Amino acid sequence: MATVFIPTMLQPLAGGAKQAQVPGGNVRQIIDGLEQLYPGIKARLVAGGRVLPSLAVSVDGEVATLGLLEKVGENSEVHFVPAIAGGRG
Repeated sequence: MATVFIPTMLQPLAGGAKQAQVPGGNVRQIIDGLEQLYPGIKARLVAGGRVLPSLAVSVDGEVATLGLLEKVGENSEVHFVPAIAGGRG
């Protein structure tokens, strides 16, 4: 199962848990698994069938470019982090 690191802002929904072991082959399945463990968390991660624009997903240290379809391995680490918007200086 993948290790999912729960963002600080969502830990109250997860009973204070900082991480969870969740089965899934892609980010969508991981989020669905989190929702089963912690009802209500999915709405804070996904809207309109996409990861919220304010979040970035990292799988094994790489930013997920495929969104919900990004593959997740059996021993992957998944992080949901605030997205950092780029801009001109």
